[in-house]
Amino acid sequence: MLIRKATIHDVPAMQKMVNSFADKGELLPRSLNQLYEDLRDFLILDDDGQVLGTCALHVNWGDLAEVKALTVDESLQGQGYGRKLVEQCLDEARLLGITRVFALTYKPDFFARLQFRVIDKAELPQKVWNECIHCVKFPDCGEVAVIRELV
Repeated sequence: MLIRKATIHDVPAMQKMVNSFADKGELLPRSLNQLYEDLRDFLILDDDGQVLGTCALHVNWGDLAEVKALTVDESLQGQGYGRKLVEQCLDEARLLGITRVFALTYKPDFFARLQFRVIDKAELPQKVWNECIHCVKFPDCGEVAVIRELV
């Protein structure tokens, strides 16, 4: 297993992976267009050319970025791959000089193990709700906002 930056060749498989989680109500669906536009944000979990996980770090503002579209193939869950994807996003955030990383999640306990803390969604700038307004569950989706301060 290898974690690497996504390439244009990965996009169809990324969409299939992300949208399989969206079909279960765990993520927002992503169009091919969205994935191509945000390609530079994405890391993938690669097993000999097969996309088995995704995670994106999206810069929102000067000191704030979001971890989003975290997926790991169901057969690999619980083996630390999700943690590794998020940790690599955090490393990238540090390299970019970002001091705060947040996520909107249905699994806050997962993020708590990575030293994120729960915050009130109102603490996040309105800019982060750009995708949320397109969600059928908006505004009461039940996602929990978590944030981690980077040193």
